[in-house]
Amino acid sequence: MILTLRPRSSFVKIHRFRCRLRVMGIIADNRAEAIAALADPIRRRIYDLVAAASDLIGRDEVATRADLPRSTAAFHLDRLVEAGVLTTEYRRLSGRSGPGAGRPAKLYRTTATELVGSVPERHYELAGELLAAAAERADRDGVSIHEAVSAQARDIGAAVAHDHPELEAALDACGYDPVTDENGTVTLCNCPFHSLADRHTELICGANLALVGGMVEATDDPRTAHLVPRAGHCCVEIRAARDGADDTVTPTP
Repeated sequence: MILTLRPRSSFVKIHRFRCRLRVMGIIADNRAEAIAALADPIRRRIYDLVAAASDLIGRDEVATRADLPRSTAAFHLDRLVEAGVLTTEYRRLSGRSGPGAGRPAKLYRTTATELVGSVPERHYELAGELLAAAAERADRDGVSIHEAVSAQARDIGAAVAHDHPELEAALDACGYDPVTDENGTVTLCNCPFHSLADRHTELICGANLALVGGMVEATDDPRTAHLVPRAGHCCVEIRAARDGADDTVTPTP
């Protein structure tokens, strides 16, 4: 299940990158619990009212528009702030300042970035950025899309490692859910691009291998990434030494 909450009049600014690129802001935090706060119909109605407002909106106005007691509106507004889907600001509504101007009012607005949540964790926003940048790279460098995807994925893997110098932390940031056994073999229990890998196995599994390989190299980890397709897991496994793992992509059910 994937849920995306896109605030009105806002966007995520994504910077172009090449080798030492920063990927924070491209990989979205998995905010399934935050979005779940909107499952409550009253909170969803309040969120829609705040999102539709042309400016910040106060508790009294929300209560009036939603036909709720002020205390109820305030409670749900603050729960939405705690969940991260609303933010607050204090402002004197009278426009006056100084003694006698009154206390600043607590005002609400939607957050400035998209909130994306999925169970299991998926990162299709990263796949979209990777494929779009790879298409541009293929046109610019005159290479095949497969070559461009592999090169771009390796660059992104290096950038993730720049933000997360430990290999397991870098893998976690992309949603791979790594588990390391006593031999140092890392099994990736989750594929962050599952649906795409299911439909475009060769391209996406190749991108996964290059992405993980870029992380391994950039963290100076002595292990290597291999394609080991298996149902229910990512197609890539990280091993201490080559032991017969096949680096060709085999579609799996």
